[in-house]
Amino acid sequence: MNKKLFIGGVNYKTSDSSLNEAFAKAGEVVSAVIIKDRMTGRSKGFGFVEMATEDGATAAIEMWNGKELDGRTIAVNEARPMREGN
Repeated sequence: MNKKLFIGGVNYKTSDSSLNEAFAKAGEVVSAVIIKDRMTGRSKGFGFVEMATEDGATAAIEMWNGKELDGRTIAVNEARPMREGN
């Protein structure tokens, strides 16, 4: 089952493909998306990576949480469902 991870503190220059490439080192990546502002198209500084397996997700958290990616220290956690009103 796929496992979605929240990636915070992402460098504004990090792209979907570079995020995918980085997390592929921990396991199979289903998708990697940097969230962008609708008006400006600029990165909001966070994104989501969907890993193919639970083991891949665990490995990605251990590999990347608190580590540097593109010059910024990122936070990697299991994504939580969106709350109503957000």
